[in-house]
Amino acid sequence: MQVQQSRAASACSCSGRLQLVATPSCRPFTGRAMSQRGPAQQRATAAAAALEFAKYQGLGNDFILVDNRGQDDLMVSAEQAVALCDRNFGIGGDGVIFALPPKGDTDYSMRIWNSDGSEPEMCGNGIRCLAHFIAERDGHGPGTTHRIHTLAGLIQPRLTDDGLVCVDMGPPIFEPSQVPTTLEATKDGAVVAAELEVGGRTWTVSAVSMGNPHAIVYASSDGPVKIDELDLAAIGPQFESHSVFPAKTNTEFVEVVNREHVRMKVWERGAGPTLACGTGACALVVAGILEGRLDRNRPCRVDLPGGPLTIEWRGSEGHEGHVLMTGPGELVFAGSVNLK
Repeated sequence: MQVQQSRAASACSCSGRLQLVATPSCRPFTGRAMSQRGPAQQRATAAAAALEFAKYQGLGNDFILVDNRGQDDLMVSAEQAVALCDRNFGIGGDGVIFALPPKGDTDYSMRIWNSDGSEPEMCGNGIRCLAHFIAERDGHGPGTTHRIHTLAGLIQPRLTDDGLVCVDMGPPIFEPSQVPTTLEATKDGAVVAAELEVGGRTWTVSAVSMGNPHAIVYASSDGPVKIDELDLAAIGPQFESHSVFPAKTNTEFVEVVNREHVRMKVWERGAGPTLACGTGACALVVAGILEGRLDRNRPCRVDLPGGPLTIEWRGSEGHEGHVLMTGPGELVFAGSVNLK
């Protein structure tokens, strides 16, 4: 079995539950797509042969992509996903993403295993990577829009002429029970700059869902958030598992540079600290607008540890209007791996 890489690689092997051999190559992933085989043949092949995959990253948020469009059942279990995501004994990644058969009036569906085996509703960086992955396999060029069914609803990424992906993330969700959070609404039915005691400090928290829950923090009792002074490893897990977030939460800590530019660090539910979180970037811009820190209908640069995203919340005043996210999704390498 071989891994074909878009970046030069040296031979390696992984022991234990996974076996992987890499050879240098600059060619994109090739081979007959699983979706082109019959269901019976595909199931037999999946059971007897190596799993075909491609490794993508969006601003350092990296994923293992699997073309699962030939069957409804996931080709990788949650336990196998944990092994695949292991950065010492597996391929390494923040999650495993599957392209599945379409539901309703969509082109295909998306599901994800986090690196800890949990399943999130959606992933903003991941869906940009997925759009590039399917476009490469199916020969789609710039201007193509994919209609993707996710557990968070319909998401529509579009490939741009400059190689980026612009994603219509849909409207944000503010109703506390739908985020979900037990924090009470503070402004027009939304949780905006509510006080929350975490780790012996009082933080101002806004709660927004982009199909998955986010707690956005711009300030604490010590003043505005300073990204470089934040002990993310200490405070992040306490937010994630706080009792006011019954489904746990992603948490974004944000420092304002100006009204069109912010810096952030994220603690992702089920993954911990990552280099980027697309839905989190969207949620923090929405929260910043509601808190009066940022401007609506203007692109906002969000600097994540892995690089910048451009986010814009469009629409008139109120809670209506879609959020647009623009950023990269890039192939790292592709190949096959034996699962045990």
